[in-house]
Amino acid sequence: MSILTQEQTQKAAALLQALRGELGKAVIGQATVVEEVLIGLLAEAHVLLEGVPGLGKTLLVKALAKAFAGHFARIQFTPDLMPSDVVGHTLFDASSNTFVTRKGPVFTHLLLADEINRAPAKTQSALLEAMQEYQVTLEGAASPLPKPFMVLATQNPIEQEGTYPLPEAQLDRFLLKVRIDYPDEREEAALTRSVTEQRSGATLGVDAVSQVLGPQQVEALQRAAARVDVDQRALDYAVRIARATREHQGFSVGAGPRGSIALVRAARGAALLQGRAFVTPDDVRRVALPALRHRVALAPETEIEGFTADTLLLGLLDGVPAPRS
Repeated sequence: MSILTQEQTQKAAALLQALRGELGKAVIGQATVVEEVLIGLLAEAHVLLEGVPGLGKTLLVKALAKAFAGHFARIQFTPDLMPSDVVGHTLFDASSNTFVTRKGPVFTHLLLADEINRAPAKTQSALLEAMQEYQVTLEGAASPLPKPFMVLATQNPIEQEGTYPLPEAQLDRFLLKVRIDYPDEREEAALTRSVTEQRSGATLGVDAVSQVLGPQQVEALQRAAARVDVDQRALDYAVRIARATREHQGFSVGAGPRGSIALVRAARGAALLQGRAFVTPDDVRRVALPALRHRVALAPETEIEGFTADTLLLGLLDGVPAPRS
């Protein structure tokens, strides 16, 4: 596959800049979160959003869907949610004397799996085939999902009662785990004004967001990201970072080969967002936290001492020499 030309790179970067601008009309602040979600979109991957309620996770997904005229569906995960509520089911229609397949909400462009850790593993695993194979099998018949297809799942890191930890196999299907933190004082003031000014409700809408591209253009951007050049030195750097997590004493479990792959895929998206047709070591380092934080497990003694995965990963990155030309 040929490398992107300068003209193709500039055209893709312009579309992405316009897309980012439209998202900024609905989502105040959270620039890093918006960028990492766009990286996931470019990598044709799925993103796990972690943050307390009220930080704009649902708003971001709605705004993204409107900006590229994509179909949007939301599933509120609860303990009584069944797999058929996610993927659909087949039932007998007495009037026609035939079996009829009713597709579930997973048949969409952007699927918001809200509070995914509130449903048991059986229901969570209903998404595995969709996330990996981009299809759903009902009664032995495989149905392809619309393209582009992206799952954005949310989970609350504070409330643990009544939740079910995501299985490792499912966590691994998310290219990135994005942390959403509280806005700074200036951003919170702007957010408060936006919600309260001449309004009686307490919600932010996406009315100001305009469509700037379509689903086919999103697919073209994904193909463009796949053509971003990854120099062997940058690829080796990504592999060394992933392998270093397996040797770090602070981790009981390190990132597997999918960690290396995730670093390269995400770095391509980060490079294209910056208007470049090649990956630099800084791109790899830029995506290391969201690409690896859910692929490692802290050793018990490290957790007791109050360390977090992010803290250890940042220290690890300082110890892995980056290639410099």
